[in-house]
Amino acid sequence: MTPDRGTAMESMEFRPHRVVVLAMDGLLPFELGIPHRIFGRPKDPLGRHLYEVLTCSVRPPGPVRTDADFSIQVENGPELLATADTVIVPASYELGPVFEEGVLTDELAAALAHIRLGTRLASICTGVFVLAAAGYLDGRPATTHWAETDQLQRLFPKVDVDPNVLFIDDGDVLTSAGVAAGIDLCLHMVRRDHGTAVANEVARRTVVPPHRDGGQAQYIHRPVPEPQVATTTGARAWALGRLHEPIQLRDMAAQEAMSVRTFTRRFREEVGVSPGQWLTQQRVERARQLLESSDLSVDQVAQEAGFGTAQSMRQHLQAALGVTPTAYRRTFRAGVRA
Repeated sequence: MTPDRGTAMESMEFRPHRVVVLAMDGLLPFELGIPHRIFGRPKDPLGRHLYEVLTCSVRPPGPVRTDADFSIQVENGPELLATADTVIVPASYELGPVFEEGVLTDELAAALAHIRLGTRLASICTGVFVLAAAGYLDGRPATTHWAETDQLQRLFPKVDVDPNVLFIDDGDVLTSAGVAAGIDLCLHMVRRDHGTAVANEVARRTVVPPHRDGGQAQYIHRPVPEPQVATTTGARAWALGRLHEPIQLRDMAAQEAMSVRTFTRRFREEVGVSPGQWLTQQRVERARQLLESSDLSVDQVAQEAGFGTAQSMRQHLQAALGVTPTAYRRTFRAGVRA
């Protein structure tokens, strides 16, 4: 049987998105493994990997020290960075002058010089110091581990440091908070590239939530509540079950038998954002899922997601995603599915 010409041409033209991870001495093995795990999973309907994930060193191929009791053997030198569509810089405990003075070493500067203009850049945890020292973050928002945000801001006053979020997407440059927030960032990049369904499948296979609520505020030096202390978990579950209905703050507070004032304070402490901001985030996510996976009209999606009108949903999606509902659906309904 003669293969379809269009299918054959598509197969010949297919090239996975290349992700290159920069391994520096003092790296954290956990963080180095995040991009390989998350980007190594997605496939198209023909079973082809959507990403190719490779690792390179700042030096010629050879051993790279980790913060554990072992080194890793890296088979690629820094010239591999010139072939990347996306470069990811994980954290290192041996950044030296980069972390202490905000200055790149000659070796690191020479490695970064291989990166082509227009390459997407991302950092995990203190890898952001490398991007900042290279000047990629001047005039941009960025984040890092909450314990290092003051240092980042002190060294790089031109960077708009946000200590509260899990990650920041500023288009071609993305940064994440500490350690496991790298998972959130990489899942977000998959979601941005190929849609919610693909990212959710990766999350399920990795046994992690596809999206975590709130930001770093929920992790910063807060004692674990005693078991008898009330939380807002029940109210959130209650709200998620009726996003399509009008939800008032007083109704959510009533689910936990709290005053509105106490509930709002406790909610922000636990989740990192206000109840209103959280509700909007959940409704945007619900709208995205429906736009991708259903044939409901835009008006119907707006009703099901709780926005009421298509115009209201359009405004919220434009603010959150930078696109209209119709444009979002056109992009991801036509995109590749895992």
